[in-house]
Amino acid sequence: QVQLVESGGGLVQAGGSLRLSCVASGRTFRSYYMGWFRQAPGKEREFVAAISGSGARKRYADSVEDRFTISRDNAKNTVYLQMNSLKPEDTAVYYCAGQRDGSSWLTASQKSEYAHWGQGTQVTVSS
Repeated sequence: QVQLVESGGGLVQAGGSLRLSCVASGRTFRSYYMGWFRQAPGKEREFVAAISGSGARKRYADSVEDRFTISRDNAKNTVYLQMNSLKPEDTAVYYCAGQRDGSSWLTASQKSEYAHWGQGTQVTVSS
């Protein structure tokens, strides 16, 4: 049973920073790529960032490129999302996700490639 638990969300002013964490259990963490997604009220869940099992490869949505950084510590079974220069439009519930068996890094930005999801953590950016 794979479990993902996010933390680190909160309320921050525009221009501020937050770091989200996601602790994974129940599988060989370093063997799988991980992603962050977000969902704003009334909108579809969208891709934010992904990182390969070793951490060597990263991918970002255009909207967060140069502001957000994804990283992982395989010794701690933890993936992070450092969010800088936050904007009101970044307000959403942020979800950590783990790839499903057999999925490809080529499609790491697609929700369907993830089989495991955390409960989400709320990020609110005030203007």
